Amino acid sequence: QVQLVESGGGLVQPGGSLRLSCATSGSIFEINGMGWYRQVPGEQRELVASISSRGLRNYADSVKGRFTISKNSTTSRDNVKRTLYLQMNSLKPEDTAVYYCNVQTLRRDYWGQGTQVTVSS
Repeated sequence: QVQLVESGGGLVQPGGSLRLSCATSGSIFEINGMGWYRQVPGEQRELVASISSRGLRNYADSVKGRFTISKNSTTSRDNVKRTLYLQMNSLKPEDTAVYYCNVQTLRRDYWGQGTQVTVSS
C-alpha cells in the first residue's frame, strides 16, 4: 500500500525557514512528477512547487526565489524509497497553510495527510 508521510511543519516567525519532507512507502510506478500543494480553509488547494521525473522544477510565482523543491531516492533489493523536500526561506504570513505532498502517476495521484505551516510573530 502506498503511503506519503509529510513532516517538518510548525510555527515560525516571518522571515524564518522551514524544511518539509515527504517520505513515500510502497510501490509506485510510472511517476510523472512529485509536488507540494497548500490549502487555506475555505480556499482551493494550490500548487506550490513541482518536480518532474526528469528533474524539471516549477514554482508558483508567489514562492519563486524563496522555496526550493528537491527529491531523493534510495534503492534496495525490493523497494525504492523516495523522499520529497521543500526548503522554505523568507517565510511570510501568507505562506500559512496546510502543505500536502503529491505524487502524480499515469494512473492516479497520491496524497499525504498534510502538515501545518504557520508563519506568525
